[in-house]
Amino acid sequence: MLKRGAIIQWLVMLGVVALSGVLYSLVVYGEKPVVGAIFALFICMPLIALERRMILPGFHGWLHGLSTPSYLAMSLILYYVTIFIGFAIAGALLKCVGVIHEPWVKTLILPWEVVLYSFTVAGGINFVMRVRELLGRDIFASLLTGRYRKPVREERVFLFIDLVGSTSFAEKHGDLRTQQYLGTLFNVLAEPVRRHDGAIDDYIGDAVIITWPLKRGLRNARCVRCVFDIMAEIEKRAPLWHGTFGQMPRLRAALHGGEIITAEIGVDHHKIAYFGDTVNTVARLESLCRTLGRPVLISQELATRLTLPEDIRAEYLGDHALRGRGQPLGVMALSSIRQMQQSNIVPLAQPAE
Repeated sequence: MLKRGAIIQWLVMLGVVALSGVLYSLVVYGEKPVVGAIFALFICMPLIALERRMILPGFHGWLHGLSTPSYLAMSLILYYVTIFIGFAIAGALLKCVGVIHEPWVKTLILPWEVVLYSFTVAGGINFVMRVRELLGRDIFASLLTGRYRKPVREERVFLFIDLVGSTSFAEKHGDLRTQQYLGTLFNVLAEPVRRHDGAIDDYIGDAVIITWPLKRGLRNARCVRCVFDIMAEIEKRAPLWHGTFGQMPRLRAALHGGEIITAEIGVDHHKIAYFGDTVNTVARLESLCRTLGRPVLISQELATRLTLPEDIRAEYLGDHALRGRGQPLGVMALSSIRQMQQSNIVPLAQPAE
């Protein structure tokens, strides 16, 4: 089921496409704005759905795996065929209900100006959505609005996830294979992050940093649920991991939240950056996973501010001194009652890398 944010996003895209059809119809033909909106929706929305992987997701993955020249050629052919089919269906429906009266040949044959219009509208929307994906939803919106051009003091939750054994994997299989391994892992964790309204802030080698505004991350314990949903997604793909890479990924994860300073930095390359003790603490807490042999740790400070899901068990491990932090930090280990026996979340006994 689509979430409210996704529904709003699609409604906005529908509105933009329909409005573009109305404007095109008025400018080119000087009449029938509703007809222009209908043609636009039938032509452009399938193109957008294709790029959003709502249609033919397997073919989309194959297409993006091609070399650049092949990808461009196949994309142009796919776009043209999709535009032709959408135009023909819309024309046939409108003629059958008596809205348009042109001959069938004009109704079904695609004019070149319509092709150019469709590429412009659908391509523009897909480009904006692609940039939004690359930057992340929250960062994209913040850069557009200029929210962080002046440093802002706010509270956020940070989740630091690290892949166990990546160094030994690289020594055994090489850097290229390791990058494929990491790329597959990062693709798998993206959906649980999106599902729980988080934002991937950065990838650092074999680690990923995920963040939420504090209230959003605490609501329904989204930040905690996200961790165990990621692990469940990995477990569901056990045949893929063993068949393709010969092993299952095992993760370490740490959660902490608090006050930070957020600011937009950079000149040619802009980035939303986070500064403060909270960011450093979550990184140090992840390192403590190796020392304590626990795959998921959360600061007691953050744990006391949320209500854990019924199937998540918390165990207090005492106060621990963290490098670079003056005050000891109360630490708790989290485990899923349902997933405790699964291989990717068993206690970590191997030495630090």
